[in-house]
This record gives sequence, structure tokens and C-alpha cells, in this order.
Amino acid sequence: MIRTCVLAVLLAATHLPAAGAAELAHEPGRAAIASAHALATKAGMTVLNQGGNAFDAAVAVAATLSVVEPQSSGIGGGGLFLLHRASDNSDRMIDARETAPRATRPADFLDADGGLDQEKAWNGALAAAIPGEPAALVWIAKHYGKLPLKTSLAPAIRIARKGFVPDARMLDDIEERLEVIKRYPASAALFLQRGALPKPNWVHRNPDIARTLTLIADKGHDGFYGGELARTLVEGINAAGGNWTLQDLADYQVKEREPLVFQYREWRIVTAPPPSSGGIALKQMLNILAGYDLASLDRIHRVHLTVEAMRRAYRDRAEYLGDPDYITMPLEELGSPLYAAGLRASIHPERATPSDLLPGYTKAKEREHTSHFSIIDAEGNRVSATQTINLALGSALVIPGTGFVMNNEMDDFALKSGAPNAFGLVGADANAPHPGRRPLSSMSPSFLIGPDRIAVIGSPGGSTIITQVLEAMLAFIDGQLPAQIVANPRYHHQYLPDVIEMENDTFDAEEVQQLQAMGHSVIRRDKPWGFMNIVSWDRKSGQLHAGADKRRASGSAVVQ
Repeated sequence: MIRTCVLAVLLAATHLPAAGAAELAHEPGRAAIASAHALATKAGMTVLNQGGNAFDAAVAVAATLSVVEPQSSGIGGGGLFLLHRASDNSDRMIDARETAPRATRPADFLDADGGLDQEKAWNGALAAAIPGEPAALVWIAKHYGKLPLKTSLAPAIRIARKGFVPDARMLDDIEERLEVIKRYPASAALFLQRGALPKPNWVHRNPDIARTLTLIADKGHDGFYGGELARTLVEGINAAGGNWTLQDLADYQVKEREPLVFQYREWRIVTAPPPSSGGIALKQMLNILAGYDLASLDRIHRVHLTVEAMRRAYRDRAEYLGDPDYITMPLEELGSPLYAAGLRASIHPERATPSDLLPGYTKAKEREHTSHFSIIDAEGNRVSATQTINLALGSALVIPGTGFVMNNEMDDFALKSGAPNAFGLVGADANAPHPGRRPLSSMSPSFLIGPDRIAVIGSPGGSTIITQVLEAMLAFIDGQLPAQIVANPRYHHQYLPDVIEMENDTFDAEEVQQLQAMGHSVIRRDKPWGFMNIVSWDRKSGQLHAGADKRRASGSAVVQ
């Protein structure tokens, strides 16, 4: 018998109790970094050892990932950077999402029959939005860092010039996108060996991105968004069929936003607000789950209730969320414990709710290419950063002389209302493309703060990002450490398609049968998903922990 607890719903809106402040450490005294690549983690630690803080390290890690993990993120894309500054106990989110060019017209992405033309949304110049990551690196260094931008960018510049041996994941993604890469001479020159797939132990050098990063180091924001590089980008994009202007680049600015902050039982959660859908979806799901005594449930009933919470949050994501600078969203209502109570009342304790009983759209397939890193420094500053170029190698377009691949974030807009994007996510007019608008994202960089433990959490994974972070939060609350959490098998439901997706070893045969008996459809995916990186601080013991997801061999977690 599943017991609901109304009191837990009320507690979800209360503040944390005072928790033995005299017994808890005020500073970690050491640092921890977990990122998608050992060279990026090392770059962050190098900058910390040079007197930098977590924010300088974030610049170093992000820029290095642009060099060594170009298939997943980079200066041709954007991201969300959640920051905690220990000196004044403040939290901010740096919104570096890409923006639609001024000449954007939804009709440009439709085929002759009025349907969504995925080729235009995924590949080439028209798919590319105005990048935000370079502006974020400059902003964070200027307003939060301690070191000159030149110092924080130096490791990435050095690696680009010296070269590195790409891992199997990068080579696999080049192979996946080979035919599109071959369309563009600068892309082929950067990612292929004499026109063919690179061989193992290939040393990848990228002097062009070293020059681009040097321009940013020397001239800051104007090094990318003005002058010679801006002209090169606009001319190259438009020659390839795009529609950028110099004014599009000149107009780009990061947005400092108030994070979304809420309570789940005795835990304070700081996470991403719109244009991320992640934070509000996490709040909805946890508000629903706050009404259950999860600890008393067997595993399958706990999964059932979690899936039903996922289903309802993803339904609302499709309908209501978009760029907060352009539309009004019912965030207070969506995040209300009373609204969650109503959603909870629609959940049968023993039966799945078919998604077609909720107003719906369509279904499609899933892809994932993004990068996440987490940092805590010795002073207690924290960074949870998720950055992306969208699909593998973004649009696959490299503008000659720049050294980086352009994003295809235009696909994150609802280019046609109700039509799914590459991640199978649907949207309505709230996320329609308009000049200057930022596309809705699933990126969910988050802090989880308890009475004596703190975690910095996030992951790539397309539409699975939000559910990965939810499962990680619940595991950390249950007492698991980062290395165990990032290794846990995962499951996911996103409203449509109406299935529970599971990694190969998430549920055994008996558990799958139990879920099916409740009315759930369960699909086993042979390939794992996500690349979660978590760091945590136990303020009672003083210990730092870091975990890098071993689903990808390149991940690196270091405590120093």
C-alpha cells in the first residue's frame, strides 16, 4: 500500500532548519573537478594552482573541452553556467544560450509540403544560432574570476597548438557525421586525415582555434563578436547558405539570471531557470514525489511513481516553456505544491497513466551531445556548467580559419509547433523561433544543499538530462557518493514516446515484468546515455568527493 504524506508537501515549501553550524566546515580547503576529459580537468586544476578560483577553472575547463571534445561542446555553441560565490553566499546563472539570427523565419525550415525539413534544422549554416559560449567565458573571467583571461585560456591554446590524441568517442562521432563533414572543406580539413576517417593514435592539432582563443584572450568580447573574426564568421555562414549579420554578433550578450531555488524535504535545490526547462521540471517532479514516503516503498513502486512524475513534467514542458525574455510562463503555478498535489492525485498507485490521456503531440527518436563539468574550490565556490553544440559535431560546419564547429541549436526551437526535434521533444508557440530569442533547453546544472552535504550535479544527454539529474539527486539524498551515482544504471520517460527507456542493466527480467503488469511499456537501449560529472562536499567530515561517468572512457574526476 503506497502511503501519501500531505505534511511532506507542506515541508517542500519551508526553509532548511539550522543544522549544527559550529560543527560544519566553512571551507573545503581543497578542490574537486569532474569533467568529460582528463585534459580539461587537468587544465582546471592548473589554473587553480596558479591562484585562480572555481570560476577561473571553469573558463579553463570549458575552453579546453572546446579543443578536446569538439563533438559535444565548444565556442561555436553555448551553455548554462550555475555559479555559487562563497564570499557573499550568492548564486547566479550565466545564460549563454545561443540566439536566433535577425533574419530567422520559421518558414525557412519547412519543406515544400509544409512539414519540418530536418536536414535544414540539423546540418549546415541555417541550423546555426549565434554562439554564446565565448561571451560567457569573458563574462565569468571579468566578473567572478581572479586571474586574467589570458591565463585561464592558456591551457586550451597550448593543447590546440601541441595537439592531442582523440579518444574513441570523438572518432566514432566523426564517423557518424562523415558524409556531412565532407560537404564543407574546412570541416574535412579539421576532422579528417587526407579526406578519410582518422586512424587511432592520430594527433589532432588545431592552430585555427588557438588563434581564435588568443583573439578572445587579447580582446575579450570584441575578439569574437566584433572585428576580423566577426566578419569571417558572417561571410562564411552566409556563403554556406546562412543568414547572419554583423549586428547579430554585436548584439549578443550573456544574461545573468536568478537561479530557480526550491526545497525538497530538508534539501535546498538551486538549479537552472528558463530558458532551461530543467529546473522547473525538476521542481515539478520533486514536488510530486514529496507527497510519498519513498523510503518505505519497494523499488518498482518507487520507479513507477517517479516515472509518472516524469511523464507529467515533460507534458508541461512541451506546452508552456520558452525564452523568458519574450514570453510569459506560468512558472509560479507549475512549481506550486498545490499544482503538484493535483498532479499527484491523478497518479494511480498501481497503474501507469497512458500519455494519450494527457493532451499530446507526436513522437520521435533521441540523440545526445552535450558536455557537463562540476567544480568546487578550496574556498567553497562552486560551478555547475552544462554546455552544448546540440547534436554530434553540431551542424558539422566549420568556417575556414576559425577552428571550431558551429552549433545546430536552431533545432532546439519548436520550428513547427508539435513537430519533434532531434531529441524527440515537442513544443508549442512558446518556443517558436524569433529574432534574438533563445531556444528552450533541457540543460539542468544544479546544486543540492543539505544540512551537512552539498553536491554539484549535471549531465549531458539531450532530453534525458532532466531525468538523469533527478535520479542523481534522489541517490545523493539516499547517501550515495558521486562515483557510485554516476555509475548507477538509468531509466527515462519523457511523456512521448510513451515508454520507459532503460539502460541494459537497469532492471532485471522480473522487474520489467512488474512494470509491464502496471501498464508501462519498457524498452531496453543497448547503448548507455549521459556523461554525468559530480563533485560533493561533506561539511561534517570535511571530505570532498568527485565522480566522472565511466560510460565514456575520457571522463576525469580529481580531488586535490
